[in-house]
Amino acid sequence: MLQDNRKSVKHTVNLCFEKLNSKLRGFNAMSSKRKSEPVKKNVKRNKKKVDEDYSSDFSDDDFKGEKPVAEVIIPNDDFENHEQLPDDLLKTYDKGNGKLLIAGMVTWEMVGRKSGTANVSTKIRPNLWTFHRFTSDTYRAVFSGCSSAHSILLTMDRKALAFGRNQFGQLGQPELKTLEIPTLVSGLENLNIIQAACGRNHTLFLTDTGVVYACGDNKSGQCGVGNTQATITKPRRLNYAGPPIIKVACGAEFSMILDIKGNLYSFGLPEYGQLGHNTEGKYFVTSTKMSFHFETSPKKIVLYVEKAKDGHVTPLEDVKIVDLSCGNNHTVAIDSKNRAFSWGFGGIGRLGHAEQKDEMVPRLIKFFDIQNRKVLRVFCGYSYSLAVTDIGALYMFGQNKKTGEANMYPKPVQDLAGWNITSIGTSNTSIVIAADDSLIAWGASPTYGELGLGDLQKSTSTPKTIARCEGMKIMQISMGISHTLLLVNAEHEITKQKYESFPQFTAD
Repeated sequence: MLQDNRKSVKHTVNLCFEKLNSKLRGFNAMSSKRKSEPVKKNVKRNKKKVDEDYSSDFSDDDFKGEKPVAEVIIPNDDFENHEQLPDDLLKTYDKGNGKLLIAGMVTWEMVGRKSGTANVSTKIRPNLWTFHRFTSDTYRAVFSGCSSAHSILLTMDRKALAFGRNQFGQLGQPELKTLEIPTLVSGLENLNIIQAACGRNHTLFLTDTGVVYACGDNKSGQCGVGNTQATITKPRRLNYAGPPIIKVACGAEFSMILDIKGNLYSFGLPEYGQLGHNTEGKYFVTSTKMSFHFETSPKKIVLYVEKAKDGHVTPLEDVKIVDLSCGNNHTVAIDSKNRAFSWGFGGIGRLGHAEQKDEMVPRLIKFFDIQNRKVLRVFCGYSYSLAVTDIGALYMFGQNKKTGEANMYPKPVQDLAGWNITSIGTSNTSIVIAADDSLIAWGASPTYGELGLGDLQKSTSTPKTIARCEGMKIMQISMGISHTLLLVNAEHEITKQKYESFPQFTAD
């Protein structure tokens, strides 16, 4: 009897285990089905090619991540029918009728790169150690950037011309080849361009209706079109539907746009906090591979702070930005109360906070606040920043040379005291300033002619006037990595006479 009971119990237990296993198999099958939901395939494209030709001198960090191409979401809006910006505002963009002078390195494929990296077919041109006339046309404005090997010119009828390196389509041309002669940007022929900004390999264009177009390298989302399509050869409208834009600016691989209400938006590479969104965007793809959460569409900067010496952070309200400038990986901006804010890469004091810490959100530069000084204009180079105050003083923070002591907080440039500064150009290490009727330049070696001092004295660590430009009315200065563009007043008699005396640069 006992043996029969044992058999019965054993049989019952086996039945229970079979039922349990059957349920578990069903559960696992359901789980497997849930995990294997169809995933949208990424667009197949070539692996990211890092621009290895760039010298490490022109990059704070060579490592960059990559994010799959996402779908662009642009509202169905007829931007060409937008109202024109106010006439009073449009007048502020006009520099007048200007003739163009150029100096510096003009072998565009070698700019900012290690020696020996040019293609066999590259035509090597000698550096222009003095300023040369470039084209005979008249222009409204000129634009380049401290990390750029290309430039944009605006004609008198507000059309955009581009020249320089075009490796990633930054000139807005269908063919990726260098342009030696200023060429009309395709796709923008029917638009009135009032401003432009140049990054390392991308370009932004601002129209008179407050709409922004972008082209060039977009691997970090710096063109703001809503995805990370590697190269954009024809200018595309930004993925943005807010108030009209009144100013654009570019860092090496990020961009900024300012709307008419004083709101600032950023997009592109967040690596050092330069986007101002309280993050550097890093994440691990695998245990050994790091990437970044790129901002592929303009995102509003919502937080501005004041930081005390003890580290206490106080948010500031009602900040309305009126002007800004971008370095390679940092930004300095001015608000309606003439306060200066800076954020991004903090190396060697370029943010002006007396420390080298990166700032993830715009931080008030306390120095000007304590001194009760109003900041009127700001300009950023690769690793330094310049600010002009209400008393006309020029302050510098950071370092525009590779040796010596850096300015960890804003310090006045004593050699420029008393000068009426009208325009400033900033590059990798060189600075060119128009003040009164003089042109003043300085920059540590190596330089490539961008100072315009001549081939006998190629560089100078202290500000020096350029004798040949004495008495000229210079309306605007813009600098690339190693070239300088001057827009001089074509209607001023002395300026016109001196302009005609400069040699002609012919890019054939």
